[in-house]
Amino acid sequence: MRLALFDCDGTLVDSAHVIHTCMERTFDDFGIDLPTLAHTKSIIGLTLDLAIAKMLGRGVDDEISAMTARYKEHFMLHRQNGGALEPAYDGMPDLIRSLSRRDDVILGVVTGKSRRGLDAILAHHDISGAFFVTRTADDCPSKPHPAMVLECCAHTGVDPENTLVIGDAIYDMQMAGNAGALGIGVSWGYAPVEALNAAGARHIAHSADDIAALV
Repeated sequence: MRLALFDCDGTLVDSAHVIHTCMERTFDDFGIDLPTLAHTKSIIGLTLDLAIAKMLGRGVDDEISAMTARYKEHFMLHRQNGGALEPAYDGMPDLIRSLSRRDDVILGVVTGKSRRGLDAILAHHDISGAFFVTRTADDCPSKPHPAMVLECCAHTGVDPENTLVIGDAIYDMQMAGNAGALGIGVSWGYAPVEALNAAGARHIAHSADDIAALV
């Protein structure tokens, strides 16, 4: 039995522009120079407070905490005002449904998103029922800490060496290595392939079909 743990942002769905828009509005509210899209992409995968702190080059302090709360307000306003939910990458919902029908694979999600955000995305793309276990920023320390993976392993009874972490960020690959799991990088997300390899990716998938073959 294998456990396949998927990242969300940059792996299942393309959320960079929504995240970047909310980040720009937050920085503007605090009178801080607006980040570039590339800068925003570089921190996607971390929990929100650590992401903002990393963008500003300092630790989490009172201002970072206030910015984190403001970002969440902007994100909720985006949803309440009819902002589009993040689109799925080509082939990913079908891949998830296909893998969920296999008897030799258990599926999970490990993400720096909030549980509310993850639940909304999975429901929107009709894949909520495919995942047996999920861990979010509300449950565990930020990637690359191994807690998300290790808790999923404990919950399912699958050892880390039989676990795949599939993601687009260096933090996903580092988390996999820290947990003793195998990291599979995806080339369509926000980190360059060479950065994924340097962070410990054992394989690089270029399509949903590649993931199916590796699993």
